[in-house]
Amino acid sequence: MHTTVAIIGGGPAGLLLARLLYRAGVDSVVLESRDRSYVERRQRAGILEQATTDVLRAAGAGDRLDREGLVHDGIELRFAGRAHRLDLPSLTGGRRVTVYAQTEVVKDLIALQLTDGGPLFFGAEVHSVEGAEGTRPVIRYTREGQEQTLTCDYAVGCDGFHGIARAAVPEAARTAYERTYPYSWLGILAEAPPVHDELIYAHSARGFALASMRTPAVSRLYLQVPNGTDPADWPDERIWDELDARLALEAQPDWRLRRGPVTQKSVLPMRSWVTEPMRHGRLFLAGDAAHIVPPAGAKGLNLAVSDVVVLARALELWHTTGSEALLEAYSDTCLRRVWRAEHFSWFMTTTLHTDPDRSPFDTRLQLAQLDRIASSPHAAAELAANYTGPPLTATG
Repeated sequence: MHTTVAIIGGGPAGLLLARLLYRAGVDSVVLESRDRSYVERRQRAGILEQATTDVLRAAGAGDRLDREGLVHDGIELRFAGRAHRLDLPSLTGGRRVTVYAQTEVVKDLIALQLTDGGPLFFGAEVHSVEGAEGTRPVIRYTREGQEQTLTCDYAVGCDGFHGIARAAVPEAARTAYERTYPYSWLGILAEAPPVHDELIYAHSARGFALASMRTPAVSRLYLQVPNGTDPADWPDERIWDELDARLALEAQPDWRLRRGPVTQKSVLPMRSWVTEPMRHGRLFLAGDAAHIVPPAGAKGLNLAVSDVVVLARALELWHTTGSEALLEAYSDTCLRRVWRAEHFSWFMTTTLHTDPDRSPFDTRLQLAQLDRIASSPHAAAELAANYTGPPLTATG
């Protein structure tokens, strides 16, 4: 079997790339190692930048997003017992964000691909990517117990950090940059209405907390915890009590979260990681296969979208004109945006979290930075611009 573009990984990056290529008249095949049910249940990000929602709508994946997505015009910072709201549109010239879970994005893109797109094979476990330095890469995979081969003009790895695509790039041809943080997030889903209609990011002496949501009836909540934490050590009541303590306001001493049954509970380690370059011959890396950001900046899914938008436009140009100019520039183009997002995610992480080795001096610096955001229009505008994200273009 041969295709123009072989896409390894059926998450949001791979599925969106396939959709964009289909609409541009470029054929592709998507190989996903898991079954459809598993892919549609994977809990990941839930904050979509303005540009991400624009891309999904343009790709024909905006109907349910527009019906069910929760558009947010602001976020709230809590620190030193005070609350300060950032109005995103007024600070960014109209940009906002939308709460719409990655699971829902994936469901929408899968439905489109199966009814109006190229082949999407679930349960297709890729074993190797060969010949990326040549003119026709070869993908070897197993599906339904059969060894199969897919040749292509270009291969794209959208299969995450542990996927086969990144490993197919020789170690001598790539450089990794990494930072591991001394804390993790304990995340829960709860059948409880969100306590606030916008996200709350809280700095406290007890550690960071985030109050978010999935729907008007389901809350998504996070607590900073030590690395290696076992979720079983955090019974539901302890989680709710700690969230109340970290989100407390001096002016509203009776303020409390709305409690309900906890339906999911997990611990997420925090790390920053980038591999360079994001291309090796005719093999391209996108999304988590090329970079990981800590979740405080809400950039993971949005970076994956920006990668595949750049790549889709580059492949379309090659397909229609034969020019490889944008393909040659792909890695440099994406990495400019990646490193901006890495910096913002690092900033949000280190400003809002409590380092176990912190000194009182470090804490005062954090509070000074947060106070500057609350009092300076320039600082607030910079945070808002990074949070809502810049426009997506073929040149970054």
